[in-house]
Order: sequence, then C-alpha cells, then structure tokens
Amino acid sequence: MGIDPGTQTMGYGILKIIDNKPQMEAMGVLQLNKFENHYIRLARIYERTITLIEQYLPDELAIEAPFYGKNVQSMLKLGRAQGVAMAAAISRDIPISEYAPLKIKMSITGNGRAAKEQVAYMLQKILKIPDENMLHQLDASDGLAAALCHFYQSGIESTGTKYKNWKDFANKNPNKISK
Repeated sequence: MGIDPGTQTMGYGILKIIDNKPQMEAMGVLQLNKFENHYIRLARIYERTITLIEQYLPDELAIEAPFYGKNVQSMLKLGRAQGVAMAAAISRDIPISEYAPLKIKMSITGNGRAAKEQVAYMLQKILKIPDENMLHQLDASDGLAAALCHFYQSGIESTGTKYKNWKDFANKNPNKISK
C-alpha cells in the first residue's frame, strides 16, 4: 500500500503482487479540504487509512516523506498528516518505508524531477491500467507510485535480484517489457 499524505488531499494506491508482478488493486483520494478543522482532517486520515488496511490487508506501507519547503507551518501540517497515516499502520503491525518524492519519481520514470503527469503516465504503462481506471487526481497516482517504488526497492525477485528503479528492472527483464 502506498500513501501520498496531504492536508488537503491524501492519495493512496494498493498493489497486488502475483508471481512477482505488480498489478493495481485500487487507487483513490481522500478529500480533506471540506473540513476546516486541521484535527478533524487528521482524524479522517487515520480512519481512512485503517479502513484501507482492513479492506485490502496490505503487507507493507510505503509513504512519501515530506519534502522540505520554505513554509514551516505547511511542513508541520504535512508531517502530522504523514504521522497519522503511519500511526494507523503501526496500530496494525504493518511495516513502514518512507521514500523521498525524488526517489519515487526516479524509480517510476527514471527522472527525479518528473512532473506528476509523467509519473501517472508511466504508472499506466507499467501496470497496464486502462484509461477508464486512471483517476484525474494526481494524488492518487502519487500514492500508487509510492507503492510501486517500494516494490522496486524491496522487491527481491525469486532470482534474488534487487532493482534500483524501473530502468534497472527493464534491463534485467527484457521478456517482461512490451512496447
């Protein structure tokens, strides 16, 4: 399970791994901007994360780490949102891995500075997601990207091979790539 934490919108993605091949199980967003109270937003993040855990029973949680910005208050709020999602996973004994946005983008697109649209496009191609199943909210694809990044980072194939990113996976598995 991957989460892109946020105080306005939380994105999430669930991967199912079959025969060491990732498939999208679900992705979506939790809209939080309708709640004015920051603490209510945090409660909703916790509740939704617990609901997703109970529904999909993920083995692990990959979460996007907050990036460093100039606005300290925004960073504090984002850190709280991340912490609440992590607390939900901890309460269910789910291991957590954090990834910097740059690492996630590099893992999916090969470019750490890729736009959110590029990440969504690559996810659609890599996971063979039909157009009608792609959400226009890029926070959802960011959550899914965190999950796929984690699969690449910790996904040791049955051969024992560890992959650095999608390009490394493609180079080592040309028979699994369709053009």
